[in-house]
Amino acid sequence: MQATSVKRHKMVSYAKYGYMFIAPFFIAYAFFMIYPLINTIILSFKGNGNFADQWVGLQNFQYLLFGGDNRAANAIHNEFMNSLGNTLILWAGNFVVQIVLSLLLAVWFSDVRIKIKGTGFFKVVMYLPNIITAASVAGMFLMIFGNSKYGAINSLLLSWQSILEPIPFINDVWSSRILVMLIQSWMWFGNTMLLLMSGIFGIDPSIYEAADIDGSSGANTFFRITMPILKPIFIYVFITSMIGGLQMFDIPYLLHEGRTIRPSLETGAVFIYQYFHQASPNYGYSAAASVILFVITAVLGVIIYRFNTDSTAPVKKRKAK
Repeated sequence: MQATSVKRHKMVSYAKYGYMFIAPFFIAYAFFMIYPLINTIILSFKGNGNFADQWVGLQNFQYLLFGGDNRAANAIHNEFMNSLGNTLILWAGNFVVQIVLSLLLAVWFSDVRIKIKGTGFFKVVMYLPNIITAASVAGMFLMIFGNSKYGAINSLLLSWQSILEPIPFINDVWSSRILVMLIQSWMWFGNTMLLLMSGIFGIDPSIYEAADIDGSSGANTFFRITMPILKPIFIYVFITSMIGGLQMFDIPYLLHEGRTIRPSLETGAVFIYQYFHQASPNYGYSAAASVILFVITAVLGVIIYRFNTDSTAPVKKRKAK
């Protein structure tokens, strides 16, 4: 019997082409993210100013978190802890306003029974502040709320002779903080509203129909159906807002008159920038503060993410096996 030759065709693997297409992203990520992160960690263990090349170990972290045995170290500690407190206050204040306003508008626009006309126009208008640069927004609000007589509101009040001196919107501690909170809420509520609307539109309408048949009120339906189903969206919004809040820089840094940054608006990111760009740069303090913010962000992110996981999932998985 004559042996038949079987032609073996070489299989073409297309997986390598996929790796080639995604390789530029990983290269850019490693160059612009991984390398700076590693370099920042190394700098956090080095000295400051003229002693930037000296290895100081955990001294920078000690001074920032606990202070030291000299006046300079305690001043650094007080300023850094004040910046962390400002960061928390500014983020919490704008997040509460942002999430409440976004949720109300999302429910309102997605309710088919109201039938609002021109919802597409309103969505675009509300999202527009999100695409405006922070520098432009800060400049606009400085023109409106400037402390001097050239600020729009102070100029108007002075022309009416309602006040004799300009109102210090920017210099006052809480008025400047509230102004930053409102600016941040105004810039980001449109993006949060669209995320919540996408979650609401993803809910099966038959669930709401069943609730209406059972006589459920609007508030009961909202708190017992809409809110629990939107929990993953809320977790995502909370985590992204927390990351952005801890890195808040543009508005607090730019919203001032003159060259002096207001202590009430000095966030962690502003603290890092200030010490990095001093005449005698304190790279060690800036890098150590960056690492501390990174650790705080990672820890809080893991804690918040745990709220979106089912604690009984491992038990159910073992039972399923």
